[in-house]
Amino acid sequence: EAAIVDNAQRIAEAFSIFPSYINHYAVKALPNPYILKVLAAQGQGADCSSLPELVLADNAGITGELIMFTSNQTPASEYAVAKKLGAVINLDDYTHIDFLEKTVGLPELVSLRYNPGPLKEGNAIIGEPEKAKYGFTRAQLFDGYAALKAKGVKRFALHTMVASNELSVDYHIETARMLFELAVELKEKLGIELEFVNLGGGVGIPYLPTQEAIDYHTLAQGIRRVYDEVLLPAGL
Repeated sequence: EAAIVDNAQRIAEAFSIFPSYINHYAVKALPNPYILKVLAAQGQGADCSSLPELVLADNAGITGELIMFTSNQTPASEYAVAKKLGAVINLDDYTHIDFLEKTVGLPELVSLRYNPGPLKEGNAIIGEPEKAKYGFTRAQLFDGYAALKAKGVKRFALHTMVASNELSVDYHIETARMLFELAVELKEKLGIELEFVNLGGGVGIPYLPTQEAIDYHTLAQGIRRVYDEVLLPAGL
């Protein structure tokens, strides 16, 4: 427990340069109720992909928009629970917009999952994004936000997941730049101001003695540098 708390606090300290930063712990990685309660006490959120994970997060005290719900082949009953909990529903496919609307209704806040295809390399665990089954293509993303706006959705967010257990700081900074530039383009073309950007999973830990741990401060400062360079001039 002490090690988990220490790591959570080091992450929070490094990313305190983003006042509204939230780390969403991937419940699927270790769905242990005790550990989830420890993380909840540290103010961390949860990344969920199934009904059991939603229940675990909620029972651990991670509630509302501290939960990101990202799944595919999702039954309406699971969307209903996510909406009831007030979780951020992160849609995986363009067709899910109509499905969500017709089954449980669109919430005020909707996030879309972007698949950059060949524009971004994956890594050994995730593979190549263009071969992945999930996420909106670039064209679908713009169409999706336009459709959501027309249907009355008021709040918007953006997510991607292009790597897992990635130890390269530069890789994560490049991912941030990709999403930040996309956020600017969405504002310019659709008049949509994203409420937040979820950089997705991927910050790894060194499993091998030849690997070095990521320095959280270096990572946070690098992302902040791109944030200041890309988002702030655009008024985001």
